[in-house]
Amino acid sequence: MQTVTLSLFRFDSLAARLWAFGMMGAARFALPRVPGLMFWKLCGSGTGEGFTPRPNWHVYAVLCVWPDADTARDRIADAGLFRRYRARASEDWTVFLTPTSVRGHWSGVTPFSAQTPPETGLLAAMTRATVKPKHALKFWARVPDISTVIGDDPNVMFKIGIGEVPLLHQVTFSIWPDARSMEEFARTPDGPHAQAIQSVRTGNWFNEELYARFRVTGERGTWGGVSPLAQSQGHI
Repeated sequence: MQTVTLSLFRFDSLAARLWAFGMMGAARFALPRVPGLMFWKLCGSGTGEGFTPRPNWHVYAVLCVWPDADTARDRIADAGLFRRYRARASEDWTVFLTPTSVRGHWSGVTPFSAQTPPETGLLAAMTRATVKPKHALKFWARVPDISTVIGDDPNVMFKIGIGEVPLLHQVTFSIWPDARSMEEFARTPDGPHAQAIQSVRTGNWFNEELYARFRVTGERGTWGGVSPLAQSQGHI
């Protein structure tokens, strides 16, 4: 069963941050050589919780798609590239995911193969968009309102904004305890998220977009000194 991993790395020292920034280019040559890796993306992050266009030079992400869970866990643990990232990072966390639904494209392909397990237990949502340059300012004007609402939602367990190219490529990722709480946030009438989606649709802001949901199946490491999934252990 296809497994998706999102690995986050925090770099505190100046030397480590410079190394991580350089790997945004260098890792593009190493990742294609990792056995079993089907799709990958290197991303930076925004300041705060990541939902801003201002880069956070401390946090970087690697998104990967693997043919099955065993391959994912083995490569994250043992592949040289991931060992090098962990050796320089002050903290790292990887979440393991099984796709349950996907709509849209990323770099011209649909990277996730949706499985059909019931959407029970912890769920994750990912949105990815390529923003048309002429609409970038309008898009980012909407983001702070959405970020505030996500931050105030008592149900969201984890959230981060990442991206491949500042301003023009945006990925949002969040983890929720169940489908009901996720859908309540996304579909609240007249809420910032619903209003932003309506603006995107009517204004044709994006060149490309993707929406995906996942079952959360495991994790490795910590973030902020804790397991982001600790409050719901036993539900994954």
